[in-house]
Amino acid sequence: MMSLPVSRRVGNSLGFLFCACLMGYALYAQYVLGLEPCPLCIFQRVAVISVGVLFLIAALHNPGRTGARWYGGLLLFAVLAGSLICIRHLWIQAQPPGTVAACGASLDYLMDIMPVTDVITKVLTGSGECGKVDWTLLGLSMPWWVLLSLLAAGVWAALVNLRPVAGNN
Repeated sequence: MMSLPVSRRVGNSLGFLFCACLMGYALYAQYVLGLEPCPLCIFQRVAVISVGVLFLIAALHNPGRTGARWYGGLLLFAVLAGSLICIRHLWIQAQPPGTVAACGASLDYLMDIMPVTDVITKVLTGSGECGKVDWTLLGLSMPWWVLLSLLAAGVWAALVNLRPVAGNN
């Protein structure tokens, strides 16, 4: 089996930097471009941050083969969870206007009045604001780009942590 020309530490660091850049752009889109994130966008950010933190921990720990496999599995789980959120968001965006429930209370307000599990359930059902597409690049909306980015991070996580790497056992 062919190995990557970088160590696991460098590979995981690059994965972390990729996720940091994604979050940097998300904050730029929010605070400079004025695009207010919907609740599903916030959950996608949580997924990207989770993947980034796992990459960072793996880079700092620099585990051997067995530990790298654990990190690879955890990273793939986080990527899967984030991808499912993106797919749900894309499904909501694909619905005809008026078929998705109207916008509800803000995420901050929901967190104040409801248990976390109820907030997650409510947010994942989506609302009108989640169906609105107000940004595209090459014809793809933000959830599409987050999905593609998460899938790329998942492939990278598998290559770095589940395959032999130069300089590691």
